[in-house]
Amino acid sequence: MSRNNIWAHLAIALALVLIAAFAGGVRRWQKGLQRSSQLAPHPQPESDQGNDKKSNTNEQADADQADVLVRFRPGTTRETINRITAQFNDKVEDRIESVDGLDVIEDEDGASADDVATQYRALPEVEYAEANGRITLDHEDGGSRHIHADDEMFVRQWGLFNSGQNDGKAGADISAMRAWAVTRGSDQVVVAVLDSGVDYTHPDLVSNIWTRPEIIKAYQDDDLTPDGPVDDLHGFNLVEDNGDPMDDNGHGTHCAGIIGAEGGNGIGVTGVNWNVKIMPLRFMDGDGTGTTKDAIEAINYVIDRKRAGVNVRIISASWGSAARSRALEDVIRKAYDEGILFVAAAGNANSDNDQTPHYPSSYNLGNVVSVAATNRNDQLTSFSNYGAKSVHVAAPGEEILSTWLEHGFEEKKGTSMATPFVSGVAALILSQNPKMSVDDLRAKLLKSVDVLPSLKGKVSSGGRINAAKAVGAE
Repeated sequence: MSRNNIWAHLAIALALVLIAAFAGGVRRWQKGLQRSSQLAPHPQPESDQGNDKKSNTNEQADADQADVLVRFRPGTTRETINRITAQFNDKVEDRIESVDGLDVIEDEDGASADDVATQYRALPEVEYAEANGRITLDHEDGGSRHIHADDEMFVRQWGLFNSGQNDGKAGADISAMRAWAVTRGSDQVVVAVLDSGVDYTHPDLVSNIWTRPEIIKAYQDDDLTPDGPVDDLHGFNLVEDNGDPMDDNGHGTHCAGIIGAEGGNGIGVTGVNWNVKIMPLRFMDGDGTGTTKDAIEAINYVIDRKRAGVNVRIISASWGSAARSRALEDVIRKAYDEGILFVAAAGNANSDNDQTPHYPSSYNLGNVVSVAATNRNDQLTSFSNYGAKSVHVAAPGEEILSTWLEHGFEEKKGTSMATPFVSGVAALILSQNPKMSVDDLRAKLLKSVDVLPSLKGKVSSGGRINAAKAVGAE
């Protein structure tokens, strides 16, 4: 692409942003009072609660050590399960409704989770039992930079449009501008961000946050919410089992902005989708750690909401672990059965996932898309995992500017950042074809790439995602 063409495309994009900003400003003013009243029940956590929160997190870690995930064989009755757990002086903490026979069992004798799992594995009624594991976020420490909201932010978003700024390579982007000429997304498509929660009051996200329609009943889980339905107005918090998924880490807010920061509102950044609905799910605490159990319960929540009538078609998962969990695999498989795509970070160890798997991105399931990270020169980043068979596609993942806590904006790096680019492109595709099957959606994503020499033998598609190709713009 010639330099003249590059600046012509940039001028067109900025003109679109300015035109839409005027309309967006009017729209935001009209929605302001309604939105503020909807968000009022869920205030942001106070900063002076940090010490208490850390103490609670440590207590939760101790409690989780005795949790085991047990799947009973088909035909095992609830009466039998209750008899077994009573015999071991255990209790069923949560039944995972979407996966038949899968229970979270809590030991009450002080035994280790590994010992409890071994005890259950010996039973003929048990298909498998495993200790509840720890999960961490897939972003790289270091390289973070806070950006003020009055900066010219779009020109900093090289992943959307790369003109060669800051020593980048012109065209090393997802071709978002050409895609936006066809579609800017749809508020009928819901993407679940399974992470540390989302700051749903952020001015660049608030208009694109999912709100439970009145016709959808509040969330009810007999085990997690024994006192009755929980008002999941904007999603769910699995750390505290309540309806407030407010982010106190920042990671989930950053990922949400990449998918769907509002375009054309005259502030901040632009997401891959100008219009979309983000469903915040908090299963990571403020330190960026979570458990397999909470991840499973979060996915179970998404499946429940899908069955209740919410058009949630994509789960964006920017986290992982080296430990394989059959229980987590089973619930992701169940999401596949429900038509939900699962986009997962490949990991940041600069290792070959074909040889050393990284989960959940390495599960060989029909709805999983594993995502590696590229830099502004279309090279695989120094930290990104890869895998000629098990990693499927790459996306921008270094020096990525997006939304942050306290209504701010920051640059981050990691396959965590690459993952929501792919989730965002999937949402663009669904805005054109809402009834597309999950198999066709996944196939469309993997075919819609720019094949790059730097990715040969590194990802199965051989390329970096291209939004314009995905929506038929080129």
